[in-house]
Amino acid sequence: MTTQTRPTTATDRAARVRAGAQRIRLNALHMGEVQGQGYIGQALGAADVLAAVYLDQLRHRPADPHWDERDRFLLSTGHYAIALYAALAEAGVIPREELDTYGSDDSRLPMSGMASYTPGMEISGGSLGHGLTVAVGMALGLRHRGSDARVFNFLSDGELNEGSTWEAAMSAASHRLGNLTALVDMNALQADGPTAGVLAIEPAEEKWAAFGWNTQRVDGNDPDAVLAAFDAISDRDPVGAPQVILFDVTVGKGVPLLEQREKNHFMRIDEHEWAICRDQLIAGFEEAGR
Repeated sequence: MTTQTRPTTATDRAARVRAGAQRIRLNALHMGEVQGQGYIGQALGAADVLAAVYLDQLRHRPADPHWDERDRFLLSTGHYAIALYAALAEAGVIPREELDTYGSDDSRLPMSGMASYTPGMEISGGSLGHGLTVAVGMALGLRHRGSDARVFNFLSDGELNEGSTWEAAMSAASHRLGNLTALVDMNALQADGPTAGVLAIEPAEEKWAAFGWNTQRVDGNDPDAVLAAFDAISDRDPVGAPQVILFDVTVGKGVPLLEQREKNHFMRIDEHEWAICRDQLIAGFEEAGR
């Protein structure tokens, strides 16, 4: 949780996350328009999960990203940086106006996440399969220090193709890292095509359970379901089994133009389409609120 007051009722919490996710999506569209392209679809799909993390779950201080007692959020999928920047702006870690510099020379917001550049970015991601390995070491180190800080590692379903991910999963269970939670973005897509067609990973939930993890799978675009999944791990044993939540999400969520685009892993969007994207996102949000 942040230093801000968190709503206490489930309805109010979900409403806050839903509104935050909408702003995260708008932030991502804005940054995408700055470059005319990018991993927009992933940002739109992951917005509900990131809103829940930064507006409801994560213990952090926006003005002090290096606060020693903070929970750690590790973005293994460095190409999702546009999504994390959008969330960091919503959480108050970086100024919203700084999003105008996304991907530009000398910007603190490079197109792939780098810890040396961006406040609130814990690791430099992008070499898929490394994030969970780093998270295991970080969680183990925090426990040895007597810290009650948690480690959240955001990774992708395509990243489950990497052997190092499963070595890390086995290690986390062996060390009983109950302070570690893996958040898997199950968007069914990777650079070479649909995940199932590249290298089948299902049944993913059963595989994580077989590796000794407490496992859930939910609709990652439903704030109520996302929050319920996080609530289910809130009383975890710090020396118990690690936790994993698999979030089924839609690439381009909230913008039909992008949801239906055939090649939507890395998108190049025509200049006139950005206004259409924003209008569709706003219209859908307003319709859902009626």
